[in-house]
Amino acid sequence: MKRFPTISSSTRPFTCQHRLLTQRLFSSPGSAQLTSSPPRTPQLSLTNPKPARPFHSASTHFSALSFKKYTLPPKGKMTDSINLPASSKPAAPTVRTAYIALGSNLGDRIGWIEKACKEMDARGIKVKRTSCLWETEPMYVLDQDRFVNGACEVETTLEPLELLDALQDIENSLGRKKIIDKGPRNIDLDILLYENLKFDHERLKIPHIGIPEREFVLRPLAELIPDKPLDHTRPWTLTRDLLDALPPSSTPITNMTPLSSHGHPPIQALNPSRKTHVMAILNMTPDSFSDGGQHASSSLESTIQSFLDAGATMIDVGGQSTAPRTPQVSAEEEISRVVPAIKMIREKFSHRDVLISVDTYRASVAEAAVAAGADIVNDVSGGSMDPDMLPTVARLGSTICLMHMRGTPANMSSLNEYPEADGGLIGGIAKELVGRVAAAEAAGIRRWRIVLDPGLGFAKVGPQNVDVLRHLEELRSWPGLQGLPWLVGSSRKSFIGQVTGVPTPKERIWGTAATVAAAVQGGADVVRVHDVKEMAQVVAMADAIWRY
Repeated sequence: MKRFPTISSSTRPFTCQHRLLTQRLFSSPGSAQLTSSPPRTPQLSLTNPKPARPFHSASTHFSALSFKKYTLPPKGKMTDSINLPASSKPAAPTVRTAYIALGSNLGDRIGWIEKACKEMDARGIKVKRTSCLWETEPMYVLDQDRFVNGACEVETTLEPLELLDALQDIENSLGRKKIIDKGPRNIDLDILLYENLKFDHERLKIPHIGIPEREFVLRPLAELIPDKPLDHTRPWTLTRDLLDALPPSSTPITNMTPLSSHGHPPIQALNPSRKTHVMAILNMTPDSFSDGGQHASSSLESTIQSFLDAGATMIDVGGQSTAPRTPQVSAEEEISRVVPAIKMIREKFSHRDVLISVDTYRASVAEAAVAAGADIVNDVSGGSMDPDMLPTVARLGSTICLMHMRGTPANMSSLNEYPEADGGLIGGIAKELVGRVAAAEAAGIRRWRIVLDPGLGFAKVGPQNVDVLRHLEELRSWPGLQGLPWLVGSSRKSFIGQVTGVPTPKERIWGTAATVAAAVQGGADVVRVHDVKEMAQVVAMADAIWRY
């Protein structure tokens, strides 16, 4: 830890005590007085005007003032006014950017990492962005469970050793006990980078010496800073270059998106053999475009039973129709529709392995739904229609699905122009979703808690929706969106009717089946459907073809 500069009596700044002493010395009869006349050059000799080094403490952070050596004039000879030093208030501490590695291989691995991030925020180490989470094989000590690894970008006023002390204190507070070096641990926090600093101390070396050889460090770091050189004496070697230079791992690492806190397996969006989730649509509305008023409370239990028996792994509960020209209901009305259904699923089907999402763009509805048992917030506006939505989801720690949409459900159909100069349809969707991901991260949502939806039928008309399905793989690999899971909701939508000539939404089963198969081929992790029995069969066959 840096020590406060030693200040001798001859180098202390001019303080209030000196001023009082001076006033007493010169207020006696025959002595010169301090006046309010226009200031002239004070008779003070200045030596060593070099500023002191800034000092930071783990509890109080400030930069020391520039200490100057003043020589007071002889008693009774002071006739000029004195310009006192600038305000004695400490300067604001300097905010630094650092990158922290996150790891765990014991117990609730993702849960421990999320608790560590909350602890950092609580201690003023602000987590600004996070990578995805990656499941990796152990390194060095091989006889232990697989790790979950990630990285985060933080802002801090702590100096490197102070930051190390704070991170180790967080590890201790979470119960970490080091048994063997590089062995099992419930939480591991390491400083990878700190500004552009090279730091060499017996306790800490920056950049971290293990970065170049560890894919489980480089992979998440390359998500955050792909174009940053780790060694500023070799600025031509970037983070992604180091990652590309690694030999292929014997067991490819896979990313993880947790869906709940109830022990459900996370989505592994880059695992080629993953299975596609079937999300059943449960609209508790009288005016949804294809099933409004269909799910009465008297038959709700049997409806949900049929969804689960048919192969649904998720149920999406909605209480506000987003069909064009559908009037909005109040938040209270929406809550009264969705919360009883969510509670009923949790109470009646607690023995079933089912995930619940709430389809809403209102923060208050999302909060009430999560309190009732919902795992996921499915926001058709991508968090843009309610400014409280993203901060609320961040506070709740839930997973959120950010859908691409422009405007509101009332005017979205007219906002369907995607100029080629701006990247065309696919480039426009991708860039706007990158912006929504950035907004979610800025609000405090971890990247590993984000799912994306291209928004078929929302600010897209006719053939544009077919084009999105054709290019889903391109969206998945778009810079800034890589590694995130995707939900696709094409069920019964009007573009299917336009292609097939089927005007009635409920009769668009076969056309929907083709779009579901295309979504699986394009890399979708979740398909949202009305006709659960039929589409679960389509998904099973599509997974057998493309997910192996």
